[in-house]
Amino acid sequence: MAVGIKQIRLPMPGPVLAAYRFAYLIHRVLFRLMQWLITFFLREPAFRSRCETFGKRVLVSRLPFIMGQPKIHIGNDVNFFGSTVIYAGSLIDEPTLIIKDRVDIGHLVSFVVNCEIVIEEDVNIANGVCFRDSDGHPRDTEARIADLGPPLEEVKPVRICRYAWIGGESHILKGVTIGEGAVIGVNSVVVTDIPPYTVAMGNPARVVAKGLKPPPGSAYAKAEEPGPGNPAVPSGIAT
Repeated sequence: MAVGIKQIRLPMPGPVLAAYRFAYLIHRVLFRLMQWLITFFLREPAFRSRCETFGKRVLVSRLPFIMGQPKIHIGNDVNFFGSTVIYAGSLIDEPTLIIKDRVDIGHLVSFVVNCEIVIEEDVNIANGVCFRDSDGHPRDTEARIADLGPPLEEVKPVRICRYAWIGGESHILKGVTIGEGAVIGVNSVVVTDIPPYTVAMGNPARVVAKGLKPPPGSAYAKAEEPGPGNPAVPSGIAT
């Protein structure tokens, strides 16, 4: 009988189906309107009040969760497309998170900052990415058992250079610089620097392709223009 109840469906003749389609459209419009009002009157101004600097045309689709006292700097045209979490430690005075212009940040992205994390212009960050400039706990076993924080020499800044693309669920760990235009594959764990205009993936991440084309105007594009003493740089798969 339970199976039979699950199979019962409301009859949907043509006029009824059209009415429900219209009701669905109204639901979506009202939902978007409500979300816009919440963002305009609560999310954006509340987040702006928590930042040291805050640019123009910043999209805040959900109010970021902030723990600790980080110094947060947000550039122009930054898009927060989902939930964002920012954890700040107390190992160093004024841990700083800098997100520059035109950065797109997906859902469930987290920043764990004890000294500095910098996201440069035009970076794309997919869902579920985590950035951290420390391990959060010391490597020494006795210190970890004693619930001590990591020593200062184990706290190292992170920088994501402009035009980089960070694939979903990746972890960018302490001391890493991801070069301009680099692409990080999904589910990667990045523990070393990634050169500009390369593709890296894996755990730990390694370069699997080189020679991505820089955009016009990039210093790397000018450097790769053939000329006297500057032959064209070939692309290919890394060894």
